[in-house]
Amino acid sequence: MTAPRRYLALGDSYTIGEGIAAEDRWPVQLADALRNEGIALDAPEVIATTGWTTDELDAAIDAAAPVGPFDLVSLLIGVNDQYRGRDVALYGPAFSALLDRATGFAGGDAARVFVLAIPDWGVTPFGAHSGRDVAAIARELDAYNAAAAAICAAHGVAFVDIAAVSRAQGGEAEMLADDGLHPLAALHTEWMQLALPVARGLLSRA
Repeated sequence: MTAPRRYLALGDSYTIGEGIAAEDRWPVQLADALRNEGIALDAPEVIATTGWTTDELDAAIDAAAPVGPFDLVSLLIGVNDQYRGRDVALYGPAFSALLDRATGFAGGDAARVFVLAIPDWGVTPFGAHSGRDVAAIARELDAYNAAAAAICAAHGVAFVDIAAVSRAQGGEAEMLADDGLHPLAALHTEWMQLALPVARGLLSRA
């Protein structure tokens, strides 16, 4: 019998699923969906915490010391860098270094790694009442995502654009936890559905 494949999910609140049950996080939903298609896959190993920036995730990876190789690795990070006012010129190199680490955990194979775009928190009630310019938030996150997408393209890593669906539905009350910021399971499902064909394709090539 072939051993189940292994999946490592790296990120922040958008990966750990702030305010929702563990089974509702998009990486867990993704693993469940892949198993339902007959792909033997372990439950994802998740290294993610609400509020983490790129450097905090990097330090947390050091502390967790996951042991590869993994058959699938996902990365979604950067919203807290933007929230704390860090310029995109600083985000690019930090993201690139994390992507290199993610690829290392995938046995050095970029074709086992995928990245999700950063959702726009400015469309949420929290964003509307934050006192920040929501148009500026959108521009900055567009720049962050453009930088991440370009780095992914240069490294041969799949980039899953969840920004559009997050902008379209991320401000709806039924999609948000009581804090008016973090998405509920329904939006995680939307992200999972966008990631599913990508993850399926990566695993089919592995």
